[in-house]
Amino acid sequence: MVAVIKTGHSIHRIVNYNENKVKGGVAECISAVNYPKDADKLSLKNRLNRLLNQASLNTNVSRNSVHISLNFDPSENHSIEKLEAIANIYMERIGFGNQPYLVYQHYDAGHPHIHIVSIKVREDGSRIDTQNIGRNQSEKARKEIEKEFGLVKAEDSKRLKEYQLKPLTAEKIQYGKSETKRGISNVLNEVLYSYKYASVPELNAVLKQFNVTADRGSENSRIYKNNGLTYRLLDAKGNKVGIPIKASDFYNKPTLKFLEERFELNEKKRQPYKVRIKNTIDLLLVKQSGIDLNGIIKALEKESIQTVLRQNREGIIYGITYIDHRTKSVFNGSALGKQYSANGLQERCSTVSSPIAAMKDTKGAGEEKKQSEKKLISKPLEKEKAVADNSLLETLMNPKEGFDYVPWQLKKSKRKKRKGISI
Repeated sequence: MVAVIKTGHSIHRIVNYNENKVKGGVAECISAVNYPKDADKLSLKNRLNRLLNQASLNTNVSRNSVHISLNFDPSENHSIEKLEAIANIYMERIGFGNQPYLVYQHYDAGHPHIHIVSIKVREDGSRIDTQNIGRNQSEKARKEIEKEFGLVKAEDSKRLKEYQLKPLTAEKIQYGKSETKRGISNVLNEVLYSYKYASVPELNAVLKQFNVTADRGSENSRIYKNNGLTYRLLDAKGNKVGIPIKASDFYNKPTLKFLEERFELNEKKRQPYKVRIKNTIDLLLVKQSGIDLNGIIKALEKESIQTVLRQNREGIIYGITYIDHRTKSVFNGSALGKQYSANGLQERCSTVSSPIAAMKDTKGAGEEKKQSEKKLISKPLEKEKAVADNSLLETLMNPKEGFDYVPWQLKKSKRKKRKGISI
């Protein structure tokens, strides 16, 4: 079993996400814990208001929503009763047993999984601390539940890779609106709230990894002039394909206005992570003398830092964006400083590599130096004589220079004695 925990600012958003899955026929609300009625007797309004009312007891908790997914091995097929039991024990052991929460079973992935929606505010208004909850309480609960229910073990990274978001394959998605929308929606749900980007190009650098793009249209288009935004699929070559879908059509409304709010928030949140990228690049240039741009790109990938290059039709690189998947931070090169921009980085590469080239040609350079020294020795007297003659001529023809050389004591005017009467 693999557990993924996310916190957010909007209870509406995570409830609507799961309820829209229910409406689409790919999910089912199987449990409502600490609610006055069973799940099948609750309306959407009932489910949502229970969470909103308790969250309102402490308005200082800005990230008040909790969205958890419990993912099981594809070979497992659990009953609803078993999934409810697993969810209840898990929530109890991570400290959310007394919280109101909804459990949804999803059917839209290649592996069985459930989503749990809850809040971080207790019924007395106090806040539940979720810092390091995934590494501490959740990890312990996961291992215990695997043993108690005989579940297939996660085996850390090998299993986690199966549940990571993968790029959409445009060829596999029929270009109908519903299929396209569902695929793009899954990507947006993961990227928009996880990565720290501060512009549309930076966001697109991440979305491009999943074959999705946010499109404002051309500057002369109606959608651009009206501050509109659409999302589209990309094929393997990066070309836009399929039906463009308006941002307002998605459940979380990822419009341009929404993104601009995220830009401002992310700009502050990503600042501490600049240093990691800059230090990694600087260290590479120091350690690996003569490294070129391609070498830096490959070395950065080993540190979970992906680079996206921007090139013109002639193949000239004019821009670079860094995506740090470890800290989920995105930076245009110029945002880190001129020396980390595309041009700056290429210049630094050539500067670093020049001593190597010089070392390779040491013998040739030495011979040239000896030859030039011989030529200089053969004409020293002629050069010195010419310089001396020119210097003497200039001195004789410039009387001001000779006058200025007079010591200031000799140029000082004498004081006139004042006549006076002594007493």
